[in-house]
Amino acid sequence: MPRPHGFTYEQHSDASVSITHGTHHATTLRGSRATRFLAEVESGDPQLVMARWTGNYKRGNERTARAHPRNSR
Repeated sequence: MPRPHGFTYEQHSDASVSITHGTHHATTLRGSRATRFLAEVESGDPQLVMARWTGNYKRGNERTARAHPRNSR
């Protein structure tokens, strides 16, 4: 599985965190979710953590979708 890349996050003065992917805004976390996210980003791989928190990660169904008749060439 390829590693996610291109995620960045910015911590704001109002204790919120904005996550972007490339140039697109992915999500904004506030309150306890922002605190949990920051703790997790410090302890793990930041790209994987941001991919998981934004929902932008492989879900394991790609091989099944590739075999679907609608996707055959």
